[in-house]
Amino acid sequence: MSAIENKEFWLVVGSQHLYGEEALAEVKAHAQTMTDALNESGVLPYPVVLQDLAVSADKITNVMKAVNYRDEVAGVITWMHTFSPAKMWIRGTKLLQKPLLHLATQFNESIPWETIDMDFMNLNQSAHGDREYGFINARLNKNNKVVVGYWERPEVQKQIAEWMDAAVAFNESFNIKVARFGDNMRHVGVTEGDKVEAQIQFGWTVDYYGIGDLVQYVDAVKDEEVDALFDEYAELYEFDYGTYSQEDWEASVKVQASYEIAIKRFLNEGGYNAFTTNFEDLHGMKQLPGLAVQRLMAQGYGFAAEGDWKTAALDRLLKVMSHNQSTGFMEDYTYELAAGQESILQSHMLEVDPTLARSKPKIIVSPLGIGDKEDPARLVFDGKAGDGVVVSMADFGTHYKLLINEVSAFEPTVEAPKLPVARVLWDVKPNFQDGVKAWIENGGGHHTVVSLNLTTDQIIAYAKMVDLEYVTIK
Repeated sequence: MSAIENKEFWLVVGSQHLYGEEALAEVKAHAQTMTDALNESGVLPYPVVLQDLAVSADKITNVMKAVNYRDEVAGVITWMHTFSPAKMWIRGTKLLQKPLLHLATQFNESIPWETIDMDFMNLNQSAHGDREYGFINARLNKNNKVVVGYWERPEVQKQIAEWMDAAVAFNESFNIKVARFGDNMRHVGVTEGDKVEAQIQFGWTVDYYGIGDLVQYVDAVKDEEVDALFDEYAELYEFDYGTYSQEDWEASVKVQASYEIAIKRFLNEGGYNAFTTNFEDLHGMKQLPGLAVQRLMAQGYGFAAEGDWKTAALDRLLKVMSHNQSTGFMEDYTYELAAGQESILQSHMLEVDPTLARSKPKIIVSPLGIGDKEDPARLVFDGKAGDGVVVSMADFGTHYKLLINEVSAFEPTVEAPKLPVARVLWDVKPNFQDGVKAWIENGGGHHTVVSLNLTTDQIIAYAKMVDLEYVTIK
């Protein structure tokens, strides 16, 4: 579920016929050398495919049309090797509906002062071409990414790689389908939102299903399927029976195994890659799905609790962008306010994403004080350390807004023997007081998606691709 395959990016190199066929042949050779080196670098997550030189308006328009209709092409990287008159780019750039990166570089790293002449100057004028090309993108309000620097340097390639992940997430955003099992939690504001506008702006499809639709799938799960999945749990996790008998403990865990099988089957048959549940809507279910949800998140499905479809879709989006590494649904729970130790404990009733676990999780069974159901099984672990971003989507009625806060997660040093859920701890930036204040003042929700694998720049890149207002707190 988490893997995105068969995506590529087209490299379109700007020039013009003014320089003659011999010069254009050298431009093409330089472009091929660059393409091969980028693909062999091991830095880029997706391949670069060189296209014919962009030497006329017709060529540019045709390549941009092809980009739009080729599903495997996730975006365009442009390089102005020479001076490429910007009016040639207007029609094609206006038509382009996929992400655009302007790579402001040149083939040679240094100016060859001993041999430089006007032939060299005319052939290698990226500095000239970048300004002309950049002007027309600004005039067209393209919100494209600009990466500046010598193309062989690792830091430049890293910027391209990070943008590629954001661009692939943009494309996959139009394939996000959220299944809502039950409605939103009653009386809660931040989980509401305009589903039609979300589909128009982000491409997200959000569908409702009564809990009975899922119960039918649960009832159809076979005992041998549950037993096989339970054996898989035994290989992957520690078993902690606590005060339960082994028989009662295993029975509870197997309920979650049946939920995992049923939910996954339901999602796959409907083409869904994200979902929500709601503890207020469990008629016909023995437990609130906990372990089942955690397992599905680890496989790349987006999730949020209490019917929060916006966060579920956002979770799936960031999982695609991060290759499902250290990224998942989260909720602000409890402050640590000791002087000099101010931080936030992140957790949830059950559903904390195990991609954030620092070590092997254990399965426990424990009562749940809400929902009025049987004691559910869940994975318990401590979160890993690392710098990252936490993101929340808010619907303000007139528009959507994305909040982005940089955080620094740290490993807990004190045990919590009576806490029956996973825990993640982090410091907010720029500091606790200003970070929390800015989040509240800007309407940030308590449901979020955190990633220790993504950067603020990547989130901003996506926001610009979909013309989404964003606020950064760092």
